[in-house]
Amino acid sequence: MTSPTRVLVLNSGSSSLKYQLLDMRADSRLAVGLVERIGEQTSRLEHTCLAGGGSREQTGPIADHDAALKAVAGELSRDGLGLDSPDLAAIGHRVVHGGMFFTEPTVIDDAVLAEIERLIPVAPLHNPANLTGIRTAQALRPDLPQVAVFDTAFHTTMPESAARYAIDPRIADRHRIRRYGFHGTSHAYVSRRTARLLGREPSEVNVIVLHLGNGASASAVERGRCVDTSMGLTPLEGLVMGTRSGDLDPAVVFHLARVGGMSMDEIDTLLNKRSGLFGLCGDNDMREIRRRIDEGDEEAALAFDIYIHRLRKYIGAYYAVLGRVDAVAFTAGVGENAAPVREAAIAGLESLGLAVDPERNAVRSGEPRLISPDSARVAVAVVPTDEELEIATQTYALVGKSN
Repeated sequence: MTSPTRVLVLNSGSSSLKYQLLDMRADSRLAVGLVERIGEQTSRLEHTCLAGGGSREQTGPIADHDAALKAVAGELSRDGLGLDSPDLAAIGHRVVHGGMFFTEPTVIDDAVLAEIERLIPVAPLHNPANLTGIRTAQALRPDLPQVAVFDTAFHTTMPESAARYAIDPRIADRHRIRRYGFHGTSHAYVSRRTARLLGREPSEVNVIVLHLGNGASASAVERGRCVDTSMGLTPLEGLVMGTRSGDLDPAVVFHLARVGGMSMDEIDTLLNKRSGLFGLCGDNDMREIRRRIDEGDEEAALAFDIYIHRLRKYIGAYYAVLGRVDAVAFTAGVGENAAPVREAAIAGLESLGLAVDPERNAVRSGEPRLISPDSARVAVAVVPTDEELEIATQTYALVGKSN
């Protein structure tokens, strides 16, 4: 009898459930899907069987995550891929915040659940939803290994000089205040995939990874280990994002409270949901912003310039942190698809060995590729991220070790 080789990856949000079923023998996807608007009358499940079953959609109320996962299990069963299959080796869960306790993928037990729950104060929007997904999956398959893969784990290799804020360490430790970083599964995958693109081992290269989506983060990866990243205690710090401000003078918060008369909740909403590109020009879709720029919209042009200015600052800063850079890799929705962003971010950095070839940069492809000239001292790459594959790979590697 052959060992099971399938992994179901679950990414549970507050009102959504994304999933993928992968066969690790060939890193192939068997099914993908999304349940959105959980808890509403207008819930929707979109399911695609990549093994020949086609796509299906169902709408109507899905009360909670338990009902959502049961609906997903039903769709998988229709395609002969049910959760009761003996080919299913494990379920891998994306967990946003693992603090300093979790530095690698972990088989979930009661102690792990308790620690994830204890971290809710530093991830109030994400960890509760992740916990709900885990408990729901455990109830459906209590006999199956469940593995947590943490967004923060890749960044736990940062030295204290990069991870600490310059505040009283006793207060910081008491309240778990430090720079944790996020998007770790993406940064881990892309940094390794970039090394492979260069024909080298991850332990041989230094890479600056730019994960540019609606949420955006940068990382400095030295010989396969993260030594700095732009997000901090929360995903608010760092680059200009779709709706988040990124780096900000902390006194802005005091000023808005004391002079602007805003409550903490109002400031939180402003900085996380009404800032960034959206706050600057009313749009957080880079395609729409570029269209407006082409039509002469000065507000959109300024928003784009602010976005690029921050991005170039981080490229330069991480070049200094690493000392030697072998590649800069763009990934995620904007990084993979917005050629003008890549061109503008690298423009003027020729003295650092960075350049973009216009023809290569204009190519649209789902494959990892170099967009720098052959003569460039530092490679510039576009590397599509694959967080689900990374979670499945880490989950399967852990379950394989324990069998």
